[in-house]
Amino acid sequence: MIRYKKDIDNIVTLTLDMEGRNFNIINHKIGAQFTPVMEHLKKEKAKGALRGIIITSAKKNFLVGGDLDYLHQETNSEAIFEFSHNMQKFFRELESPGVPVVAAINGTALGSGFELALACHYRVVIDDPKIRLGHPEVTLGIMPGGGGVIRMLWTLGVEKAYHVLANGKRFLPKEALEAGIIDLLAKDEKEMLSVAKQWLLNNQEGRRVWDSTNGKIPGGRAKNNELGQRIALLTAQLMHDTENNYPAPAAILNTLTEGSLVDFDTACRIESRYYTELVKSREAKNMIKAFWYDFNAIKEGSSRPKGYGKFRVKKVGIIGAGLMGSSIAFICLMNRMEVVLKDISKAVAEKGKDLCEQKLNEMVDKGKLTSSQVPMLLKKLKTTDNAAKFQDCDIVIEAVFENQNLKANVTREAEAHLDEYSIFATNTISIPITKLATASARPENFVGLHFFAPPDKVPLVEVVRGKKTSDESIAKAFDFIKAIRKTPIVVKDNWGFFAARVQNTFILEGITLLQEGYAPALIENLSLQAGMPKGALALADNLSLDIVLRYENQAAEIYGSKYIRHPAVDVLLKMIKDFNRQGKKMRAGFYEYQNDSQQLWSELDDHFPSHSNSIAKEEIIERLLFVQVIEAFWCLQEGIIKTEEEGNLGSIFGWGFPAFKGGVYQFVTDYGVEDFIKKCETLEAKLGPRFQVPKRLRAMMMVEV
Repeated sequence: MIRYKKDIDNIVTLTLDMEGRNFNIINHKIGAQFTPVMEHLKKEKAKGALRGIIITSAKKNFLVGGDLDYLHQETNSEAIFEFSHNMQKFFRELESPGVPVVAAINGTALGSGFELALACHYRVVIDDPKIRLGHPEVTLGIMPGGGGVIRMLWTLGVEKAYHVLANGKRFLPKEALEAGIIDLLAKDEKEMLSVAKQWLLNNQEGRRVWDSTNGKIPGGRAKNNELGQRIALLTAQLMHDTENNYPAPAAILNTLTEGSLVDFDTACRIESRYYTELVKSREAKNMIKAFWYDFNAIKEGSSRPKGYGKFRVKKVGIIGAGLMGSSIAFICLMNRMEVVLKDISKAVAEKGKDLCEQKLNEMVDKGKLTSSQVPMLLKKLKTTDNAAKFQDCDIVIEAVFENQNLKANVTREAEAHLDEYSIFATNTISIPITKLATASARPENFVGLHFFAPPDKVPLVEVVRGKKTSDESIAKAFDFIKAIRKTPIVVKDNWGFFAARVQNTFILEGITLLQEGYAPALIENLSLQAGMPKGALALADNLSLDIVLRYENQAAEIYGSKYIRHPAVDVLLKMIKDFNRQGKKMRAGFYEYQNDSQQLWSELDDHFPSHSNSIAKEEIIERLLFVQVIEAFWCLQEGIIKTEEEGNLGSIFGWGFPAFKGGVYQFVTDYGVEDFIKKCETLEAKLGPRFQVPKRLRAMMMVEV
């Protein structure tokens, strides 16, 4: 597990190599194995036979974090505090043998892995764009607990450390160097080890700045009036941004603030207390469930049809060089695929290429590409107005306007040049895949790929199975989405698929509240307090009111006599037909748009007067979330989506369901199945059948019992 090697200069190299794993993590086992190593190093130092220590890894990654299985399961405060304290003790001993220690980072170092690096006196990293460094714990609802917050405090100061930790950013090596959290870049492993050794030979002092009597925190301590004022501003901004739904960023800021006022070891105990509360929190349990367990289940192919070899895409055809098509092309280029970008004319296709070049240059500015890589990647992109150029593509994706006839024409035109192994994918938000597939000569190879706007930012893609789509085509589409580093969820062809169908219930509920006499500003603010990224009315405008209504009309068509008209439909018809307000695309919807600003339509109260005297804040929030959860269970019951893991992550990534709730299905577990069902029954009696509990949801209560 830990290889020990000592050279003639009395420099010891410790190589981490956990047995039975593809990567190293920090857990109780590795901590226990380090104990005798540290004792031996102390004896070596006492004999004058130790000049310095290099810590590196035998794996492709350096050290990727802590034991999330333990953190997700543990609920005992004393056990969690002791776990944190033991990590801190381990890192404290590492930095205090009286000799300098270098972290020679040959791969990704995240979370507890980066805490180990921070406990070393010097950090050398191979300049590889595949490597990520930093503390992403906040994205799981927790924070560093091994002294990482306090070491970051002493490295960067309160403000800079807060931004690094609260953003949860995974730094590229160059970004980490610029941020000041590593010390040097090396071109390869040989140079990394060489410069690590040279630094040890040149530096015999092993004392950290926080152990020096005159050590100072960059930017000062929180008792400084100016810094105290800036901390107050950070707190106010944090509350505004999170609506107090995410405790981890607040815990990080409190730890930094309080930790700056005391000595290092006392500050570490403060860190352990906040860490303990976070690990115990429901928010952390929910987020670890979604972003670790559910994410890995999808990544490992829980919904991918079995029995098909991996589909390796080398060349992608894209029809439509607008914002959507060019963004998909950019994603493919970033993943080193060849792209053929087609539009009505080569000149229009070239405009799409220009958009790709612009996005690639933005990657250069962010340090994710070098300027020399841009022309090399652009060489992989060919523009055309001739579908014959698709002849050796593995997959062709159409991203043209939402018009069935247009999509049918480009499908037939492209398929004429594809071989029997390639697949054709349509990117649509509202037209059924089965209907579009009628234009295909080989509907078994026809699949839906629903990219969300903007596709280079949203991590989710729905892989939509039409009535005749083969398992093999679904497997191929799944592999392609993984290859472009997106999260695929497999859904059945139906109105709105999964994401848009469930999201629409949130929008409709917000519109219904407006009809009931609740003030539009209240609806929007409570949407945000519920954890949604936008207010229901703003989201309706963004999507377009005619699309919102189209989804509801499709539901009416599918359910026939069983369909019950949603109370929001009357408002939508008024807005669209009477007032000619269809949303943001027309700069007129529930909001009015001027230049880059927007505000609620000044005449809303005239047409939908606010008259509700009693404001049941908690009930409104629950209504906005419950309708989404209930619809998600209908989707599960109807086979629109197969697994809860896909639904949880799909809801968070796809339309912004609150991450601190863990997704639509985890919401019920967090709320309590029996309590959730009872609340639904109360709401159904009061507001109607849209709060009816699906059988699939009631089955959860039977399992729980």
